[in-house]
Amino acid sequence: MYYKGFYHFFYQHSPVAPEFNDIMIWGHSVSQDMVNWIQLEPALYPSESFDINSCWSGSATILPDGRPVILYTGLDDNNKQQVTVLADPKDVSDPLLREWVKPKYNPVMVPPHNVPSDCFRDPTTAWQGQDGKWRVLIGAKEEGSEKGMALLYRSDDFIQWTEFPMPLLESQVTGMWECPDFFPVAITGQEGVDTSVNNASVRHVLKASFGGHDCYVIGKYSSEAEKFSADYEFTNTSADLRYDHGTFYASKAFFDSVKNRRINWGWVIETDTREDDFDKGWAGLMSLPREMWMDGSGKKLIQWPIEEINYLRTNNVSFDNKQIEIGSIFEISGITASQADVEVTFDLPVLEDNPEELDAKQVVDATLFDRDNLDGCIYGPFGLLALASNDLSEQTAIFFKVIRRGNGYAVVMGSNEKKSSLRDNVKKSEHGTFLDIDPRHEKISLRCLIDHSIIESYGAGGRSVITSRVYPKLAIGEAAKLYVFNDGTKGVTMSSLEAWSMRNAQMNSNAI
Repeated sequence: MYYKGFYHFFYQHSPVAPEFNDIMIWGHSVSQDMVNWIQLEPALYPSESFDINSCWSGSATILPDGRPVILYTGLDDNNKQQVTVLADPKDVSDPLLREWVKPKYNPVMVPPHNVPSDCFRDPTTAWQGQDGKWRVLIGAKEEGSEKGMALLYRSDDFIQWTEFPMPLLESQVTGMWECPDFFPVAITGQEGVDTSVNNASVRHVLKASFGGHDCYVIGKYSSEAEKFSADYEFTNTSADLRYDHGTFYASKAFFDSVKNRRINWGWVIETDTREDDFDKGWAGLMSLPREMWMDGSGKKLIQWPIEEINYLRTNNVSFDNKQIEIGSIFEISGITASQADVEVTFDLPVLEDNPEELDAKQVVDATLFDRDNLDGCIYGPFGLLALASNDLSEQTAIFFKVIRRGNGYAVVMGSNEKKSSLRDNVKKSEHGTFLDIDPRHEKISLRCLIDHSIIESYGAGGRSVITSRVYPKLAIGEAAKLYVFNDGTKGVTMSSLEAWSMRNAQMNSNAI
């Protein structure tokens, strides 16, 4: 949230070990640009009967008078039942909000009878309907089933909350909904809107975290009827719209009133071992903050790194109209490849308007993720090899393939971690999705933010995003290399490439 000149970031943290355990607190850092951060004392820690066994996820809401309020999940002294707790700032004149108090009337919500006591958590930012009542969603699962749902609670005073008889949305096939999120997005333009805005110029997004992914639907919300009509249902398959097709979970969005933006943060989970976490002294990290808005079709969201990330750029190199021939590889030198921002655009020779149709089986065989599978490929794989060693024994490939599909073409975007590390105790995944463009009429673009052991890849201006968590052993520091490659059977044109070394951000400073 933003308050009195500072962005406040609260996060789940254990003060005793770099792992999830029974002493979870709310860490607290502040920033004036969301890039450089100052660490403060924890905001919330177990102290009362209603949260004595941990302070879990929640959200902040800025009330009309400008006062922030936090709703979070406490694990109480009754068999660690999950309850919703309210916290107020002790001193609203303190721009750093260093102390929070928990009123004695807590908890303000408890699990209903049809929800297990351990499946009731993660309240959203609250919003006001046209009747002035406050609304908030709680993630839940129905007792004895796989029905996941967003329970709706309403209040006149932000203290007394009553469950609405029906969930705002539910699915029979997802299991527990964690970290739900609900907010309006403008139908046109990139500007974000306050969470309580609801008129003809907006639609609403409902996000739920389940199955290791952050999935979302778009629809129309009426606070009068208390109904959210989504364009489609959650299926718990790859058909669901996802914020990110890689390692990214439990995200939370907020409205930035300074620049009228909707900004989202995701949790990037470690994929090495528990022992590695203890060696590092920390576990898990946050994605870069992403601005979100509706794409022109109104069917999905666009995501893009906030503009402040660009302030870290230095040492620029660029190329234009370079042919990347069959089987070629081309090093991008002149930058620090282990800490870089890269924007590249590829152009293909003319594609037929009416290609030979590819049957459904062949489309399935041309797997999304497998860089080595060329079934049905017209072009590719081509793209970038990031965090690569000099001998290419380590590399993470962010690539594209163009395949025939129906009476047109489909573009596959993938991130292949099979060779990302010579270490054998890390998870090496293959991530992929179809990129929502027609390569006959649009160039294929990619932006990669590379930061030592993490790569965030934005395809087609942010229509699809893949986050890769990797742990190179050789390709570290100055030894890391960056390449453009083409392993396909036809050449492609690299229309443009710009790359920058990135300066270090300020992290966990205690300067205040």
